[in-house]
Amino acid sequence: MKTFEGYRRPNGSIGVRNHVIVINTVGELAGLTKRMAQLVPGVIPVAHQAGKAQYPEDLEQTIRTLRGTAGHPNVSAALFLGMGKGDPAEEIVSALKNDGHYVHAITFQKGQSISDVLKEGKLWLEMALGRSRNEQKETADITELTIGLECGGSDAWSGITANPAIGVCSDAVVRDGGTSILAETTEAIGAEHILANRAINSGVGEKFLKIVKDYEMRIRDTGEDIRSANPTPGNMAGGLTTLEEKSLGCIKKGGNSPLMEVVAYAQRPAQKGFIFMDTPGYDVESVAGLAAGGAQIVLFSTGKGSPTGSPIVPVMKIGTNPKLYDIMSEHIDVNAGKIIDGLNTIEEIGEEIYQKVMEAANGIHTAAEKHKNQEFAIWRLAETI
Repeated sequence: MKTFEGYRRPNGSIGVRNHVIVINTVGELAGLTKRMAQLVPGVIPVAHQAGKAQYPEDLEQTIRTLRGTAGHPNVSAALFLGMGKGDPAEEIVSALKNDGHYVHAITFQKGQSISDVLKEGKLWLEMALGRSRNEQKETADITELTIGLECGGSDAWSGITANPAIGVCSDAVVRDGGTSILAETTEAIGAEHILANRAINSGVGEKFLKIVKDYEMRIRDTGEDIRSANPTPGNMAGGLTTLEEKSLGCIKKGGNSPLMEVVAYAQRPAQKGFIFMDTPGYDVESVAGLAAGGAQIVLFSTGKGSPTGSPIVPVMKIGTNPKLYDIMSEHIDVNAGKIIDGLNTIEEIGEEIYQKVMEAANGIHTAAEKHKNQEFAIWRLAETI
């Protein structure tokens, strides 16, 4: 059985990284969040623009994402920055503390200078960083590993090389007792019946079909028909002609394992095995949802060379074609274009990806980590109030 060395958290979860982060609850504090992190080298800012003037369903999703991010097993400690009466920072921190997480909240109040807040935050972060450096790794089983599956900038080769190779890796992780979460609801439209037929029972299948239908209806309400054309010009430039064509390739990342559960954005699965998460097609928001939902590592296929990363999880890029690898090799972890050149089979590249996953789980940095690509955004469901 495969094992890896990770950081055991008080709630029993296991992390493959040991980050100290500072995160804002409202967009007004995004700049100060970055400034706070700069005061203590080694601390990662997780800044965003959400948290205010939102409909209830959006605010609920924002809080769930913030809580899942700060409470992620890859996070050793988290400092929340909130603002004013009614800010959710204290409530989130209280819930996370009850689960054993090392967290703290500072809420900006009238009569308190920014300098005082920065001083308090700096002292706490220095203490948290010192604490994290004393934490030791322990051996964990592959059954405790969760990977997320994402793609960005698909081309005509995505469904032939990188995505099916990721599917081989996904099936292997599931077969070994781990969990694999496929994301991007828009990229199942047109192929939703295939995944629904793989559901473990009718309830799971119906729930999956419902989230796809609901997403499509929200798009129709804007006056657009997503099934009538490919959703992005970049995909068209890559050689894709229809949404269905793209979706048939995208779902290959999920391999052939039974669909065990369907979860909301940033929701942690209750089941192990192959899972689907309701996320948008926008890479940054989708990766943030996968991370908040507990994925310790994200596999990201790309035909365009997207450098998208994450503040808290390793994002591993799998390039679809050899030309892309020649041009952007510094951003690509696995060259699935070798399948086109006849150098490797899909199965062999899938095995290579799995090997790279285990290396990342054991601390080897992905290309996105080396370049400090730390994008973060929360999926917004409705307009700003």
